[in-house]
Amino acid sequence: MNARIEDRAAIADLMTGWMHRDLGEWDRLRDLFHPGATIAITWFDGPAVDFVEGSARMGASDLRSKHLIANPSITFNGDRALVETNAMIMAENPALDLGCTTHNRFWDQIEKRDGTWRITRRESSYDMSSFTFLARIPDIDEKAVRRYPREYAALAHLLERSGFSVTREFPTRGSALEAEMKAAGNAWLDQS
Repeated sequence: MNARIEDRAAIADLMTGWMHRDLGEWDRLRDLFHPGATIAITWFDGPAVDFVEGSARMGASDLRSKHLIANPSITFNGDRALVETNAMIMAENPALDLGCTTHNRFWDQIEKRDGTWRITRRESSYDMSSFTFLARIPDIDEKAVRRYPREYAALAHLLERSGFSVTREFPTRGSALEAEMKAAGNAWLDQS
């Protein structure tokens, strides 16, 4: 029982470690992932090492973000775990006078290797998204926004306008893509 309490604490620390991305602490962000890990979120789908480099490029741009991470829901099977974590993504581009708030859930496959829990696969399902403004409502191309699912349309539009392409559709609450993501995660968990 005590081992699982320690595992739960370590995994919670791993999930809240996402703040290293917001703070531009790239080595600490890289340390959240096992070698060979992958990530699929709105603007990135590929190896985690490339994601960290892309995040550094984003950090040097006008786009800023902050992630608020809730307590994770964890399902264990040996040294593997599926972790679902509510989060809020707040992003802004002051050069565009445009921002957004997006609610999502990270869906992580994590493993304990050599005594350390790290992410092997991170995905996200999106619940809702809206624009934010500082002093005035800027012109927003409604047709461009509606190209994306409503649940992350504001985030995708802000990313695109900031130079970070959203090239495919991502899971949203209750969607077929979310069901596929969860089924794949559960199949992975059952393999251990």
